[in-house]
Amino acid sequence: MTTETSSRPAAVGGTRHGTVLRGRVLRLNGGRTSLRWQPRTVVVCLLLTAACLTMGVLGLTTGTYRVPLSDMVACLLGHGSGAESFIVVGLRLPRLVCALLAGGALGMSGAVFQSMSRNPLGSPDVIGFTSGAASGAVVQIVLFHGGPFATAVASIGGGLATALIVGLIAAGRGPAVGYRIVLIGIGISAMLTSLTAYLLTRASLYEAQDAQIWLIGSLNSASWSVVTPLAAALVVLVPVTVVASRALHWLELGEDTARGLGVPVGRARIVLAVAATALAAATTAAVGPITFVALAAPHLCRRLVRSPGAPVVPAAFMGALLLTASDFAAQRVLPGTELPVGALTGVLGGLYLCRVLVARHRAGRA
Repeated sequence: MTTETSSRPAAVGGTRHGTVLRGRVLRLNGGRTSLRWQPRTVVVCLLLTAACLTMGVLGLTTGTYRVPLSDMVACLLGHGSGAESFIVVGLRLPRLVCALLAGGALGMSGAVFQSMSRNPLGSPDVIGFTSGAASGAVVQIVLFHGGPFATAVASIGGGLATALIVGLIAAGRGPAVGYRIVLIGIGISAMLTSLTAYLLTRASLYEAQDAQIWLIGSLNSASWSVVTPLAAALVVLVPVTVVASRALHWLELGEDTARGLGVPVGRARIVLAVAATALAAATTAAVGPITFVALAAPHLCRRLVRSPGAPVVPAAFMGALLLTASDFAAQRVLPGTELPVGALTGVLGGLYLCRVLVARHRAGRA
């Protein structure tokens, strides 16, 4: 296999606003296969990775029980003392890994849905998919009394069923389809929230407390038993989403143009919708419904990347950083109390949603 890198920016067609998708082209197998990549995107991903590592070190070493950096490294290498190893490896590390995985999955899911709906509000928490996943889990907890695995399966099933319902009701063509998805999703989400509240009134005190804590969205009880199934799901879903997301660049040009370029529009939309919904649902099954991350991560990384198209991979890094930083702050914002991270992201998400709506209103008047 021979490899050739072209330093000349490659034009890959126009976008909705006349922008040209550019980047550097990596040619493989003597030019028979090519891969376009953005140097700025690579730099942004590396910087976000460094920020996640910094937050990770802070999370592992600070807190009620402080662990020196050298002792933290020793614990990770298996040479720490019993108490410090339990704190670092048994308590803090699974929480950190869970935050990174969940945040990355939410960021990636949000980028896909915002691109497919062509609407900046098209994230799974706004259009009701996480509400569907949460309702599925609560139905299982209250009515069927299953274990954690059954709850995870019910959560994923609820998210996929909600996505199917919203997609069928909002089906159609034209520029208004994105707004229909958002409005219908908000309505479905309100209905599911009412259903969840009703189920909680039917539950026993123990079941209601268990479900209510989970519904807030929390990493306080994250353990390796939670991380393992989430990681297993992402091992399958992330590659599928990344490969399928290449079609998003062409879908943003319009379905007719994409079909003319040979893109299987129907199949691409189905694969992307199922993968992105499963990402959000798997995260909800692990840590509960966490808002703000899927909405904000694509917006923030798009400002950094400054590249047209769906920033699926950068959004994953940004989502991981946002959730890790939010959890770090949630543990320390009130001394002596660990807030569920969902409570903090909910406040921040509401403020950010207001900002997005105001910005769109001003842009519409300009």
